[in-house]
Amino acid sequence: MKAYLKQVLIGALSGIEHVPDDFEPELMPPANPEHGDLATNCALKLARHLRRSPHQIAEDLVQRLASAGLDKDRIAVYEVAGPGFINFRFSSRYWYLELQACLDEHANYGRTQEGTGKRALVEFVSANPTGPLTVGHGRNAVLGDTIANLLEWTGYDVTREYYFNDAGRQMRVLGVSVRGRCDELLADASQPFAREPKAVAHRQRYATKKLVSGRGQPVAVSTTFPDDGYLGSYITDIAQALVNERRLSLLEETGTEVFTAAAKLVIFTDIKATLQRLGIRMDTYFNEHSLYESGAVAETLEALRAAGFVYEKDQAQWLKTTDLGKEKDTVLVKRSGEPTYRLPDIAYHRNKCVRGYDVIIDIFGADHIATYPDVLRGLRILGYDDSRVEVIIYQFVTLVCGGEEVKMSTRKANFVTLDELIEDVGPDVTRYFFLMRSAQRHLEFDLDLAREASDKNPVFYLQYAHARICSILRKAKETGFVFDRDIDLTQLTHTAELALIKEIVQFPQVVARIALAREPHRLTSYLRGVAEAFTRFYHACRIIGEPSLLATARMALAQATRVVLRNGLSILGLAAPTHM
Repeated sequence: MKAYLKQVLIGALSGIEHVPDDFEPELMPPANPEHGDLATNCALKLARHLRRSPHQIAEDLVQRLASAGLDKDRIAVYEVAGPGFINFRFSSRYWYLELQACLDEHANYGRTQEGTGKRALVEFVSANPTGPLTVGHGRNAVLGDTIANLLEWTGYDVTREYYFNDAGRQMRVLGVSVRGRCDELLADASQPFAREPKAVAHRQRYATKKLVSGRGQPVAVSTTFPDDGYLGSYITDIAQALVNERRLSLLEETGTEVFTAAAKLVIFTDIKATLQRLGIRMDTYFNEHSLYESGAVAETLEALRAAGFVYEKDQAQWLKTTDLGKEKDTVLVKRSGEPTYRLPDIAYHRNKCVRGYDVIIDIFGADHIATYPDVLRGLRILGYDDSRVEVIIYQFVTLVCGGEEVKMSTRKANFVTLDELIEDVGPDVTRYFFLMRSAQRHLEFDLDLAREASDKNPVFYLQYAHARICSILRKAKETGFVFDRDIDLTQLTHTAELALIKEIVQFPQVVARIALAREPHRLTSYLRGVAEAFTRFYHACRIIGEPSLLATARMALAQATRVVLRNGLSILGLAAPTHM
């Protein structure tokens, strides 16, 4: 409807002299629903330009709309209001037709075609395999996966990609850390062949800020352990498994390759299992190391140099970002010969562009806010269309329990793993709580609220609304209610019924708008509004026991509500339970 009215208004405005060719009217719901369903303020915005009063312009527009012949099946009233607003009220027939569309399309209701024929790449998580996923990684994972879901609902062919590095300093430190723990275990002549630890089973719950994760729990450092090693007890788990499997051969190892490889395998397997628990699947895994093996990193450096943007100073290679609006130039290769993150990241994004995606989305934590602009600058220098690349920066997560922050430090291994959070509150609550605030806002994850099994918990409230509708349908069937009779939706005239219909039929445009804005938190707010409207309808309008035509129409309205709740929960990656 908004798209239809926008086109009609553009047509009417084209007949008014001096209206700019690029002027686009805006439509929004009035602050007071009694004033109509949509309103435009275009007369007020054009007043200064046309040198006429907003009210005169609005009256002129209304006359032109009347001459154009608005669709009376959809628009019942349009009139000038206040200083120059034009309010539109939709017809009852429009609402009933839209409700019928929901019932007809069912599982596909809400799907749109804006992205049909286009390909999107969403890169998210991208944690190096040096330890289990933490709560901080969780927000990244859920945000990226839900944005991918939204794009799929709007017609895009979506690829979910995980970018990681299994080489470099971090992996060397990981190998040295595992080797250090193995040396400690092997040095103990009395060490028996212990069973391989069950990492998940022994994890502790964190009830206060003083308790931290089992896998992240720090282990005392011995004299053989490296000063900068990883302190988490998961390192000891990996070392113990290695000792159990190949004790004698480990004594002959002189390097750290075996230890690094074993740790990488265990940790990556753990990461994939954690993501699976949240219902997240990756389509591709892209290894940063492959960019070096293929020569892409070296080629990128030389291409930037050939473009005149790389120079040498203090034995390091610098990118002339000052020529692109940055206050200082940027180091690409350190004096040690090791590239900074920016160089392989530019090479990686060249690869993304070459693969021909129409939309390239990166999900980064707030610690990347100063680095990603250099990657975009690098793409521009090399002649790539960096407008295809969208970077979504999310703020970090604080766990709160009993009103106090659960302290976490990755460096000291005092961190809460994502697995532990899932075990504590469940995958649905974990996903929803990560999504219920804008990515740009710091997120306080309230563990007390997350553990609630009542209407106070927003996830419980939504899922209970869906389960309640399923219960109504079951009870109706038990009483012999006939579902396949003709439905007369014009029976729905109660205020609560109409309010619920108006919430339901917004769903397709809500999904399209949220997908375009990449703001999944808005879907949680919308679904809450649907559930609240249904609760008011449920208490005001009886279904079973009413006259046949009215009962059937109300049952159809309940079914439509179920469709929207289920489809919306699906986009968020949550279950739509039938019993609670």
